Amino acid sequence: MDAPNPSAQPTFASKTPLHIGGVALAVRDLDRMQAYYRDLLGLTKIERTGDTVSLGVGDVAFLELQHRPNATPDDTRTAGLYHTAFLMPARGDLARWILRIAQNRVPVTGVSDHLVSEAIYLDDPEGNGVEVYSDRAPETWRRNGDRIEITTDPLDIDDLVRAAGDGTYDAAPAGLRVGHVHLRVGDVGQAEAFYRDTLGLAVTRNRQGASFMSSGGYHHHIAANVWHSRGAGPRDPNRAGLAWFSFEATDRATLDAAAARLKTAGASVTAIADGIETVDPWGTRIRVTA
Repeated sequence: MDAPNPSAQPTFASKTPLHIGGVALAVRDLDRMQAYYRDLLGLTKIERTGDTVSLGVGDVAFLELQHRPNATPDDTRTAGLYHTAFLMPARGDLARWILRIAQNRVPVTGVSDHLVSEAIYLDDPEGNGVEVYSDRAPETWRRNGDRIEITTDPLDIDDLVRAAGDGTYDAAPAGLRVGHVHLRVGDVGQAEAFYRDTLGLAVTRNRQGASFMSSGGYHHHIAANVWHSRGAGPRDPNRAGLAWFSFEATDRATLDAAAARLKTAGASVTAIADGIETVDPWGTRIRVTA
């Protein structure tokens, strides 16, 4: 029997009781933004409905672009999206992708070794942060109870690209998904009260001005920081940037438990197809589907 192809396998991040399903962005220039994510990651257009385009891999859509040409540009001082983090299923996929963006001279804003992962950072044409990363094996992560050691160290690019082998990055690997979403919020304590106490995630790390939270022992599905947005109030719905993001629940019981916690806490809960929609303390829309 042939060995499983790691590039086609679901990652640990997508196997937890709650995990990121997708992200929707309100964009001012739909054609430019669609071309950026297609060329950057090799995503394909799965569906177009009116002014909304869904991108993803195979038949799995996880990035939605909503055309709002008159939207106000995003502002990093407000609550919203810090970055969307696209998780490569294998280290070799990340290495081959790095060689591709280097050949195409794609601008990057940073590179980091986080101990649990290796990451490259960029900004899309409308200023939305993008992280492209691969995880190290979860059994190598340094744990202390629910807490996980996450560092920000220099990335050994030379060692990473050696993992590319002889392959090239010609299209998005089948296992590529959104691994986590990093948010700008007005207050870290409020963010923890919502995402931990109400939605049911666990805090895995705190650092000055930021909290990292996850389901099922992953290093983080959600991060929330106040590095530029401390004290931010409710979001302006007419601003470009994050429109919504979603959690997927592995089963209906997990979805129902999340809905019950939200209702008990007095959070807004609206029924949608296959699940519910709520909002965090800053008005960021969150969907939970089964």
